[in-house]
Amino acid sequence: MKITKTILAFAFVSLLTVSCKKGAETKEEITEKEVAAPKKEVVIATENVQTASFEIEGMTCAIGCAKTIEEELGALDGVQKATVDFDSKKATVVFDKTIQSQESLTKVVEATADGKTYKVVLPKS
Repeated sequence: MKITKTILAFAFVSLLTVSCKKGAETKEEITEKEVAAPKKEVVIATENVQTASFEIEGMTCAIGCAKTIEEELGALDGVQKATVDFDSKKATVVFDKTIQSQESLTKVVEATADGKTYKVVLPKS
């Protein structure tokens, strides 16, 4: 019985340490980064503004997965705002359509981490 408990405890700890594929940072570390690197101000001509929304499969946590994807999208040229909601598995990106496209945003999300973890599901039209 003691061996079983030990194995289960080890499995649980292992699962916790590898549940997020990349960049599992504490909230304090994220806050420090935000303070150190101020957000860029992007001004987009009104006629070029486009919003893309899509679902992301494969996220396992809010800080390591959703936040990492949000930062990757937000760092792209022409992106005014990127938000990723872990609970709804939904990303919303406001961008300049002359610089980015929904396809390029999709490629960035799917290339995040190891390139096999996240899958974008586009809304049916």
